[in-house]
Amino acid sequence: MMIPSVCIDDYDYILPDDRIAKYPLEKRDSSKLLIYRSGAVDEKIFRNLPEELPDGAMMVFNDTKVVPARMHFRKESGALIEIFCLEPVAPAEYNQIFSATDCCRWKCIVGNAKKWKSGKLKLCNPENSPEIAGMNLNAELVSRDGETSVVEFAWNNASPFSKVLEVCGTIPIPPYLNRESEDIDKSRYQTLYAKYRGSVAAPTAGLHFTDEVLENIRKKGILEETVCLHVGAGTFLPVKSHMISGHPMHREPFNVSRKLVSELLDGSRKVIAVGTTSVRTLESLYYLGVKCMENGFPSDIEQWMPYESSYRPSRKEALGALLKYMDENGMDSISAGTRIIIVPGYEFHIVDMLVTNFHQPQSTLLLLISAFVGGDWKTVYDYALSHDFRFLSYGDSSLLFRK
Repeated sequence: MMIPSVCIDDYDYILPDDRIAKYPLEKRDSSKLLIYRSGAVDEKIFRNLPEELPDGAMMVFNDTKVVPARMHFRKESGALIEIFCLEPVAPAEYNQIFSATDCCRWKCIVGNAKKWKSGKLKLCNPENSPEIAGMNLNAELVSRDGETSVVEFAWNNASPFSKVLEVCGTIPIPPYLNRESEDIDKSRYQTLYAKYRGSVAAPTAGLHFTDEVLENIRKKGILEETVCLHVGAGTFLPVKSHMISGHPMHREPFNVSRKLVSELLDGSRKVIAVGTTSVRTLESLYYLGVKCMENGFPSDIEQWMPYESSYRPSRKEALGALLKYMDENGMDSISAGTRIIIVPGYEFHIVDMLVTNFHQPQSTLLLLISAFVGGDWKTVYDYALSHDFRFLSYGDSSLLFRK
């Protein structure tokens, strides 16, 4: 196989600003639910989702947690500098960096970067909060590489950095909402089952789930499993190249349990992925298995591996090899990184159904949707646009059956 020849202009549609949901609905599960099955479209309310799912299936959720990763600093000159933490540098592991108690380094996006060449910045404290003042948080520029910078943070009161972010940071809501983060975003731009800190964007398909919906899913004998993929800011990056072959995908770290790999290897249950991040993680598992078969060990999944590799073992062979590697090394879970890009022409190995929101025009996420529904994305999006569905992160939902 070769890298698919996909022109991003073919995945465009007009999205009026008033169709972008700027705020969540009062009740999570009152959003609309579009159902796409075998080329036909139906419409329900999200709380009806369990009725549409096959008994005894497996539903896979991404239990990553969004961190309040955006902070505002000020130079002595008065210039305002926004710093958006992307991923850990030192310590390089999420749990360790969130436990750091005096300093740490992050890869960041810096707003107004031209005004900050060197020197330490102090955190803004416009309301003179004693808690913020007591932390005495400052930021120092270590290095710059294109659009990102490495920034060292230092603070005084021996609080873990997770607490520092909680007190000093704001939830990084998507830029297309065109507003500042508000109190409502602290709870609603987070899934009910969020557990492991590390994402700078929510896996938004999960925002619709309530305790009641989850209980009704369990009543159908549906097995609930989780993966953890930390969503990076690259999820918002537009595709700037005319052909998708010119678009570089960002690396995102993920962790999956041995139990899930074993369940997938069994293969007796239909697999329902909640969100595109769960799809990318599950499909990456297949390729981790392929790497075990080829090299004897797993490693990060490169962007174009699914299209460049001529080696096509069965799902059972690939997952069997991965499970064997985990057992031989006494691993209860496996961590890796993925840059996988799923575009029309991709062959799905794991996922049968997908719960997802409605995505931006000309985005890699829309390409994934098109691949999943066999190129029939316009049927889905034309219906949503003509039936008053709300779009993007706080918008309505869909249940797509793979074509």
